[in-house]
Amino acid sequence: MRRLAARGAAGDAGEVAAPAAGGSDSAQARSPSPWRLIDLGAIWNTGVFLPAAAWNGASSGVERRRLNEAKKLSSVQKVQLKRLKVTRPRGLGNREWGRVPRMARQPAPPWVHAAFLLCLLSLGGAIEIPMDLTQPPTITKQSVKDHIVDPRDNILIECEAKGNPAPSFHWTRNSRFFNIAKDPRVSMRRRSGTLVIDFRSGGRPEEYEGEYQCFARNKFGTALSNRIRLQVSKSPLWPKENLDPVVVQEGAPLTLQCNPPPGLPSPVIFWMSSSMEPIAQDKRVSQGHNGDLYFSNVMLQDMQTDYSCNARFHFTHTIQQKNPFTLKVLTNHPYNDSSLRNHPDMYSARGVAERTPSFMYPQGTASSQMVLRGMDLLLECIASGVPTPDIAWYKKGGDLPSDKAKFENFNKALRITNVSEEDSGEYFCLASNKMGSIRHTISVRVKAAPYWLDEPKNLILAPGEDGRLVCRANGNPKPTVQWMVNGEPLQSAPPNPNREVAGDTIIFRDTQISSRAVYQCNTSNEHGYLLANAFVSVLDVPPRMLSPRNQLIRVILYNRTRLDCPFFGSPIPTLRWFKNGQGSNLDGGNYHVYENGSLEIKMIRKEDQGIYTCVATNILGKAENQVRLEVKDPTRIYRMPEDQVAKRGTTVQLECRVKHDPSLKLTVSWLKDDEPLYIGNRMKKEDDSLTIFGVAERDQGSYTCVASTELDQDLAKAYLTVLGRPDRPRDLELTDLAERSVRLTWIPGDDNNSPITDYVVQFEEDQFQPGVWHDHSKYPGSVNSAVLRLSPYVNYQFRVIAINEVGSSHPSLPSERYRTSGAPPESNPGDVKGEGTRKNNMEITWTPMNATSAFGPNLRYIVKWRRRETREAWNNVTVWGSRYVVGQTPVYVPYEIRVQAENDFGKGPEPESVIGYSGEDYPRAAPTEVKVRVVNSTAINLQWNRVYPDTVQGQLREYRAYYWRESSLLKNLWVSQKRQQASFPGDRLRGVVSRLFPYSNYKLEMVVVNGRGDGPRSETKEFTTPEGVPSAPRRFRVRQPNLETINLEWDHPEHPNGIMLGYTLKYVAFNGTKVGKQIVENFSPNQTKFVVQRTDPVSRYRFTLSARTQVGSGEAVTEESPAPPNEAYTNNQADIATQGWFIGLMCAIALLVLILLIVCFIKRSRGGKYPVREKKDVPLGPEDPKEEDGSFDYSDEDNKPLQGSQTSLDGTIKQQESDDSLVDYGEGGEGQFNEDGSFIGQYTVKKDKDETEGNESSEATSPVNAIYSLA
Repeated sequence: MRRLAARGAAGDAGEVAAPAAGGSDSAQARSPSPWRLIDLGAIWNTGVFLPAAAWNGASSGVERRRLNEAKKLSSVQKVQLKRLKVTRPRGLGNREWGRVPRMARQPAPPWVHAAFLLCLLSLGGAIEIPMDLTQPPTITKQSVKDHIVDPRDNILIECEAKGNPAPSFHWTRNSRFFNIAKDPRVSMRRRSGTLVIDFRSGGRPEEYEGEYQCFARNKFGTALSNRIRLQVSKSPLWPKENLDPVVVQEGAPLTLQCNPPPGLPSPVIFWMSSSMEPIAQDKRVSQGHNGDLYFSNVMLQDMQTDYSCNARFHFTHTIQQKNPFTLKVLTNHPYNDSSLRNHPDMYSARGVAERTPSFMYPQGTASSQMVLRGMDLLLECIASGVPTPDIAWYKKGGDLPSDKAKFENFNKALRITNVSEEDSGEYFCLASNKMGSIRHTISVRVKAAPYWLDEPKNLILAPGEDGRLVCRANGNPKPTVQWMVNGEPLQSAPPNPNREVAGDTIIFRDTQISSRAVYQCNTSNEHGYLLANAFVSVLDVPPRMLSPRNQLIRVILYNRTRLDCPFFGSPIPTLRWFKNGQGSNLDGGNYHVYENGSLEIKMIRKEDQGIYTCVATNILGKAENQVRLEVKDPTRIYRMPEDQVAKRGTTVQLECRVKHDPSLKLTVSWLKDDEPLYIGNRMKKEDDSLTIFGVAERDQGSYTCVASTELDQDLAKAYLTVLGRPDRPRDLELTDLAERSVRLTWIPGDDNNSPITDYVVQFEEDQFQPGVWHDHSKYPGSVNSAVLRLSPYVNYQFRVIAINEVGSSHPSLPSERYRTSGAPPESNPGDVKGEGTRKNNMEITWTPMNATSAFGPNLRYIVKWRRRETREAWNNVTVWGSRYVVGQTPVYVPYEIRVQAENDFGKGPEPESVIGYSGEDYPRAAPTEVKVRVVNSTAINLQWNRVYPDTVQGQLREYRAYYWRESSLLKNLWVSQKRQQASFPGDRLRGVVSRLFPYSNYKLEMVVVNGRGDGPRSETKEFTTPEGVPSAPRRFRVRQPNLETINLEWDHPEHPNGIMLGYTLKYVAFNGTKVGKQIVENFSPNQTKFVVQRTDPVSRYRFTLSARTQVGSGEAVTEESPAPPNEAYTNNQADIATQGWFIGLMCAIALLVLILLIVCFIKRSRGGKYPVREKKDVPLGPEDPKEEDGSFDYSDEDNKPLQGSQTSLDGTIKQQESDDSLVDYGEGGEGQFNEDGSFIGQYTVKKDKDETEGNESSEATSPVNAIYSLA
């Protein structure tokens, strides 16, 4: 976690809020409250500040790799740091202000402590005058003292200053007034003193070189810039020269001088060949600091290239190349250089004399060097010798400064950075090889240009106050101090009785308004100078606050925090802090108030939350401001990602679980190798993890989880190691070339985190199988060089494959080819055979020899053969292929065969004889005395007499029996007469034929078999197999048409194997684990059905059926009856009744039935008498039949029976048989029935008086009628 965002003004996690008053409109819009967020100006520590108790609870023994820090820097603090010329570093790391969880705690570097001290100085420094008050000039920006410019651009010399009133500017050049108005090329920027020299219309920049100084003046004084030395960059051309070849003896030292042209600034030197290839450097060949190229000893390979010195100039960005040097190396071994390059004692092998070291630079045994304080010290020792010497560095009387010293240029240079007086002394370098050693002593003297001990600062006084300006500096030699006022020597200034000069101090007493001026202190020695401006301002100003009012600061718990209260006043006001508007002044304990008014809270706690008031007071009045402090919980990663090792192609998950203050917005992001991680389609980022699918080599690296809020962040890092196949070996080199061996050396590729276990060396030859690679040998992964055994006359090319646990690398690039010389073959072809393909020939075959066994060109084979044990002469023929056919041979005769390899260099060794045979013919005789003995219903024994060997006419392979089923002893049973065979390998006299069908007639014949085929058949033998047991009945079916019976059906067996006597049925009832008594039934052979009467309607039955012959029962078949319907229904019902969908369906059906009953009730009610109006004096219409009770009857058309009811003989409606009564559905009325139970249909509705008065009909008062009206 090296890359960290800056925290606050000095490292705190927080933000500051300011009031809307005096702020911008956008700030007011962002905050509805009178507090608005602005940049924090109050935080110190970059780490998490935890008390011991909190740390013990938070750490739990877990080492953490994290830093917690804020992101924002206070604008006030930025001004302070800028004023002190301090750039705040990023990620200051842990301080001893608090215990911070880390994976590794490292001390902060010196520059961190320097920055911290300067930050402390800013808290106690002088208060600046607001710009709306009158003040003398102050230089704010200027060019560097040594100002080098590019001649192709316009010249810019910067000088900017502030003051009130705004200052005016003028310049001096070489200590004389520089009249800008007289030079048309020179202008000054508006409201600035910056000079611009324009060359667009011509002119030479060199004419303006010199020393410039800027003067900024207003009515209160004059401020001066540094003396700026203007120089124009120069990049002169290399002088032309013709360089003769450099002749040198092998092993001698050599220096190639560069001597670059002097440039401004000095060019960067590097060596290359004329083809722009960099010169490879090592401890033998290297470039010195002066640009020369040094050879400790010259080798023959050094003349394979030329050497050119190149100079790169900074401003012009041009590279100038010197004419190249060419080397001519005189050697005792001008040949076979590659075979000696890797020799363990290369120099003696090449005949180079070994010698002790001597120094090439610096010369002699001692030298001295001067360096300025704060610069880098570079000491260099370059030595010659054979073998190349090693260089070691020491300091006399002490150790080298480990924190500042580092070795360069293969230990030939020692660099000590930021030199101080303690680094002076004697250093020596020791050059040594096996022949001896030599040393050179360098005396180092440290001088110093002036540096500040106490730089003068602006002095702000009230009338009548006293003060002083101090200018103290140190250096070697001791610098002198010169005071000036408003740019003039103090001695020539008008006398001031209130001013007294005492060496490096000016004392002011009882100052008045007239004492305002700008003083300059110039301290110098022979190595440089320092110039500082400090003004004296005399003001009467009441206290004023310089920061926005009512700031809101949000900070993180346990941090060290600072609340700023910038103020101004003259006399300088005193400042006090109060919390929540009451209590005493805050100072001491957990609080500390600095001179500039800032309040430091050393460790923020929850109780520190509140409103803080700062009050500034002087004799002219007082001013106050408020700061509201909110304390937030820190962001913490409590489950951090862990280091993982994964194979390529697998999935990896990195956890990152975070706790944070709920009022702050949390953002979790990831870094890879300290750079933002791009989340591609192979990655998935979640709130608490990062998943990588199909891990590849490029995914290896460090992964940092960054959990951040507006105020702070927490980091946790893990390293992902990806195990991959090794990279291919490279730079294959052949050395130690010999007749039958060569040394192959290679450089291993990256093992990709999985150690290399083996190397496989492969070769390819371009004669027999070009382009085909063969394995040559295998070596352990710890070696990178091997001696390979080679075969004669092979044009070898090698490559190497590395192997680790993950897999094999890609093959390396091929090596150069190496051809071995030829030789006679050392072996003969293998797998020699002689076999006949016809009865009168013999084919001789062999496996051809490969490229590594040919040993020479024109590989051929000498084939020899003769009949065995006849002592006749050898027949021979030369063949280029891998087979030869010998013709006109007797039938199946043994031959002696030899095959010998031969090439242009000679014959191979004498081969051994191999026995082969000529072709076979069919056998001439059949087995005799064939006897058959029946063993059982499916097998027989055979016995026969062997045939004479000469009748076989080949190699006896087997005796073979052909047999077939002629018929079955059962009438009308069709059988297959397909021939079958049984083989009896070798010279045997008996055998067994099995898997026959019982109760059948068979025929059988015997033959002799050799490699050519079958011989003649023997006489036919007949035999009969006895009865056997039948096969299982076919298609056994169990059906259950009802709960009382079970029907069984089956078909006859496919193979009765005898006379069927009947069937046997066994069955048993079972219910779960309970099993009843077994019942056995026997049936006739023609019966194929049976009905079982169930005695138990709940139990199931298991049936076993088999057929039987006289021999016994055959294979049985078993079936079970299906489950009883009531059992299935009960189980199904139990399952369905508990289902939610079934319950909902039943509820819906019930609701529909209820609605149908209501509608049915309404329709039924239309057949009775309904009161349609109250008894009133209104007469009825002529169409209305009058009734005494005020009711009327429906017409016959409407008086129809309801659907589903029956009409009685007297015309009334008879109710269906039902448990429901329509009376139950009436409201307020009494239903009446006739004697036969039919519904009368007359409703009686009672109404209140109010209802009667408000309605003309009673229908609306009945819910049933209302429903009907809707229908």
